[in-house]
Amino acid sequence: MCTVADFLELVRQLPGVARSDHGRYARFQVDAHTFGYLWEPTRTVGLKQPLAEQLALVAERPEVFEVQFTAGAFGWVVVHLEGVERDELAELAFEAWRLTAPAGLAAERGDELPA
Repeated sequence: MCTVADFLELVRQLPGVARSDHGRYARFQVDAHTFGYLWEPTRTVGLKQPLAEQLALVAERPEVFEVQFTAGAFGWVVVHLEGVERDELAELAFEAWRLTAPAGLAAERGDELPA
């Protein structure tokens, strides 16, 4: 089971991340492009994923994952933090970041997940 603090700790480990607060939610960007959202009161995050991954997550565990919206080849997924383990959240956050980060920054990071 993850907490808001877990999510914040994971994204802080990723290079180039900027957080901006917008009242009810926080937005996370890399190179001025959004890869995630956090709603602290509901303990949920929204993360960019490949469309196929969004659909698979929601189909497999609808009590944990919800479709947020789709945009082209990407499907944003709402993650209920209480329903995921930290290693799974690390993978989801990293994938969202990697899909959004500039190619050079992503290549520099390699496949190293946040811990």
